[in-house]
Amino acid sequence: MSEAETRPNRLPWPPMIYLAAIAAAIILMWQVPLPWVPSPMSDLLFAIGIVSIFGVVAIDVSAMRTLSKAKTTIMPHRGSDHLVTNGPFSFSRNPIYLANTLLMIGVGLLAGSVWFIVLGVVAAFLTQKLAIEREERHLDLRFGKRYRDYRKKVRRWI
Repeated sequence: MSEAETRPNRLPWPPMIYLAAIAAAIILMWQVPLPWVPSPMSDLLFAIGIVSIFGVVAIDVSAMRTLSKAKTTIMPHRGSDHLVTNGPFSFSRNPIYLANTLLMIGVGLLAGSVWFIVLGVVAAFLTQKLAIEREERHLDLRFGKRYRDYRKKVRRWI
């Protein structure tokens, strides 16, 4: 069995990427503050940020429960025991990474910080390159046609 078949990565890239992006956004917010939109638009963006945070919690909790019920790992550097296609995995192949990105965008809207929004998009791109593409290879090797059929029906992000 190849290493790509037993596990997608040696390191848990997604949490490392998103934590680094959050830290960088906080530092940049203090060191290089960027202008934010004035009221009343900022009030609307704040409300959208709140709704986004609630959506993030719902997606994350649902995805974690779905993985737990399927008795497969949530850890991005460990091999999957089962192909999960229900729950939030029926509308996104990566609902937890989607939620992480929405969390950064939601915090950016709440805090009035362009840095959180920009670095949320950068974190999503890096997650796709360092984790998702490798996870897709792992799932293809591990589950074959079942995964390829699922991939045709459900988009990577949304």
